[in-house]
Amino acid sequence: MKKSILTAALLVFAELVAAQSATKEVLQLHDIVAQKYAAKGIAAVQSLPDGEHYTTLSADKKAILKHSYTTGKITDTIFHVDKVREIHLNAIEGYAISATGTHILVWNEKEYVYRRSWKAKVYDYDVRRNYLKPLSDAEGKVMIPTFSPDGRMAAFVRDNNIWLKKFDYDTESQITKDGSFGHILNGVTDWVYEEEFIQTNLMSWSADSRFLAFVKSDETKVPTYAFQQFDGSLYPDFYSYKYPKAGQNNSTVGCYTYNIETKDTKRMDVPLDSDGYIPLIRFTPNPDQLAVMTLNRQQNIFKMYMVHPQSTLAKLALQDESQTYIDSDWILSIAFSKDRFAYVSERDGYAHIYLYSLTGALERQLTSGRWDVTAFYGLDPQTATVYYQTAEDSPLQRAVYKTDARGVKTKLTASLGTHTAMFSTNFRYFIDTYSNVSTPDYIAIYNDKGKELATLNNNQALKTALSQVRLPHKEFLTIDNTNGDALNAFMIKPSDFDASKHYPALLVQYSGPNTQQVTDKFGLDWYYYLAEQGYVILTVDGRGTAARGEQFRKCTYMQLGILESDDQIAAAKWLAQQSYIDGKRISIWGWSYGGYITLMSMSRGNGIFRSGISIAPVTDWRFYDSIYTERFMRTPNENFENYKRCSPLSFAGDLKGKLLLIHSTADDNVHPQNSMYYANALIDAGIDFEMFIYPNKNHSLLGTKTREHLYTRIIRFLQFEN
Repeated sequence: MKKSILTAALLVFAELVAAQSATKEVLQLHDIVAQKYAAKGIAAVQSLPDGEHYTTLSADKKAILKHSYTTGKITDTIFHVDKVREIHLNAIEGYAISATGTHILVWNEKEYVYRRSWKAKVYDYDVRRNYLKPLSDAEGKVMIPTFSPDGRMAAFVRDNNIWLKKFDYDTESQITKDGSFGHILNGVTDWVYEEEFIQTNLMSWSADSRFLAFVKSDETKVPTYAFQQFDGSLYPDFYSYKYPKAGQNNSTVGCYTYNIETKDTKRMDVPLDSDGYIPLIRFTPNPDQLAVMTLNRQQNIFKMYMVHPQSTLAKLALQDESQTYIDSDWILSIAFSKDRFAYVSERDGYAHIYLYSLTGALERQLTSGRWDVTAFYGLDPQTATVYYQTAEDSPLQRAVYKTDARGVKTKLTASLGTHTAMFSTNFRYFIDTYSNVSTPDYIAIYNDKGKELATLNNNQALKTALSQVRLPHKEFLTIDNTNGDALNAFMIKPSDFDASKHYPALLVQYSGPNTQQVTDKFGLDWYYYLAEQGYVILTVDGRGTAARGEQFRKCTYMQLGILESDDQIAAAKWLAQQSYIDGKRISIWGWSYGGYITLMSMSRGNGIFRSGISIAPVTDWRFYDSIYTERFMRTPNENFENYKRCSPLSFAGDLKGKLLLIHSTADDNVHPQNSMYYANALIDAGIDFEMFIYPNKNHSLLGTKTREHLYTRIIRFLQFEN
């Protein structure tokens, strides 16, 4: 075991906590689940076009407030539900402001379609007339309302068709007419695009507002998945939607443009395989250049075409290839100016930023080193300076930097921990959310030189609440796996920890590709309560996790679950050797990918785990969606043996230890089919287990009562089995 540079500071913090623990309150599970110890942020922040001001939604959701970046103070109220003419709303749930500031779209009665997409009642607020009216005269809620750059129009989707609202004439016209549920989608995305490309809006306006580009998706041949909804009816109904599993048909897609003046719609001549993807379209500042991003189905070849919206001709501007896969997050973060664009590639083994001319000529690599860029915030069109987040200081930490066109780098954040930035439109300011393991979120405004200008929220109330409760000790460390890799980890011990005792232990892990659980940031989860009940908690980021370069991140390619479970097993064996751990009472817990690794580890661990809790696990990659699964495993036909080798169903008969298997009936992400088939495999193998089903809940099992019930059930299972 090797201790990180953070450990000394954490131990000092732990000693201070221990010295005061006798007079403090006992940590309660309900308080954690009810978010008593969750840091508060600021709501619905949007930077205004001038770059000197930003807006927020008031706490009562009645007003849109304008703030100065230099002070953080409110300078104006640009919308208030009680002060507008014509229509009165009790509150709003969100808003969008036109580039000119003359129109504001507000909405309420939001109804989620899937995890991120929604439809709502949307209203147009004419700022000059102080007048509020529905965006559309027709019945029905609308989706993805999108302003034109000149602020004189807005496009939106209703019933899978695109409509156009012209504010000057108060007219509404239909752009597409072939939209149909389960068949044709215009502008909006299907389930798998939304889930795996994090996209709900595939529309883009040209800079001169003459063209609206959009993607048309045909999901007719995508197989349908259905699950029952137990809503109290005598005969429960079914919810059905299109869900492409690995190797099955995806939606076919094409890119189109609509000419506002001539009302012509044309399909762009973009080379694309019949099963290829268009994860993003975006007009550059040049109105004659529509950037269309494409990925092949294997997701290892990314091509960006510059397309003329009138002639439909496409020219290849960028191509990036990988022996494994291209991270689609970097495609979505690509940034343009009038004569350049910036893109993050892993071509040198780490994620770094490259600057290109609009013709695709590489100008220079702007960042380099044996560390990863972890977020790309944008490109200043005036100076070609790029702004980004990195793991340069440590894979556990995040800092914000800028690098100019000459390659001169400036660190904009000083405190060690995790920084996440939100930049103004002119990149002169950014709102930074900072925390570390012992410091709740501190939110402040900085200028582009890294000078703090104003504190927005220091979460002092949370600090006070934390000072009054007895907290367990948390420390960072590294654990070597059997391959000799030093794996980052954290351990949480009871506040009254006694090294002479022998404690049961729980491995808490997720382990999914390019994710991290072990980071230097604030958070108080349910397992802190478990630690106070006398458990030692260990979390280990094994191979395949983020911020340690491409080789470490992608070594699990084509063999998901093997190396990750090997590393959790190695961590459990290391735990068993510690003098303060009862080696016969080590358990493992995980949700989703973590639930999958729980099953793989219990079947491959040769009895090292006394028990395990698996929530919503994938039990065979053939059951999961095409984009995610094929990114890491390719299709079942291409990788048949490893699909079998990486399936917990193949190892069900080898499961050792007591298992609690949990799933919800309305999980549209990891279908309950996974757990049902796994339960059958255990029954066939004669293996006893416990199973718990949550009716009508989705993958996240949200709700204070549901979460408290879930964690109470898990804790009782652990206490009984250990």
